[in-house]
Amino acid sequence: MATINLLPWREELRAERKKEFIAGLALMVLVAVFVLFVADLVFDSKISFQERRNAYVRQNIAELDEEVAEIRDLRSRRTELLERMRIIQDLQGNRPIIVRIMDQLVRTVPDGLFYTSLVSGDGKIEIEGVAESNNRVSSLMRRLEASDWLQSPNLEGVKAAPSYGDQATTFRLTVSVQLPEQEEEL
Repeated sequence: MATINLLPWREELRAERKKEFIAGLALMVLVAVFVLFVADLVFDSKISFQERRNAYVRQNIAELDEEVAEIRDLRSRRTELLERMRIIQDLQGNRPIIVRIMDQLVRTVPDGLFYTSLVSGDGKIEIEGVAESNNRVSSLMRRLEASDWLQSPNLEGVKAAPSYGDQATTFRLTVSVQLPEQEEEL
């Protein structure tokens, strides 16, 4: 029988398979590196895209914050202006009232009595004056009570004033300012 030695052929086949395996392995490593490189590029582009979107959102948020601050400032200015307008309207509305009150004070003064001081504040008027007698002070208080604009006179003190006459007295009283009903409805 003929002797055929298959060992060299098997070794060649084994060496060829080993080369194919190493080549396939190298090709797989190259493909894996390429896939990783492409995946890295894709993820980097997505990250940079998201960072641009975040920067855009941050920029718009900053603009909106500025607008909100401006709106707050405008609201506070509006409130201040409305308060000023209300004060001015109150002053304009009260202007004729002061004239009416002064007119009522003049109309209620009886003969033999004069005022030395008038102080107004918080809806009250403090009156100081000199009267010929205590009866004149009583008459003044009755007239103030009967007035449409003044009410609740309160006598705080009466002192003799010999420098003005034998029976002359100085007095001090407070009276409340009360708007007539018809004026309050207007």
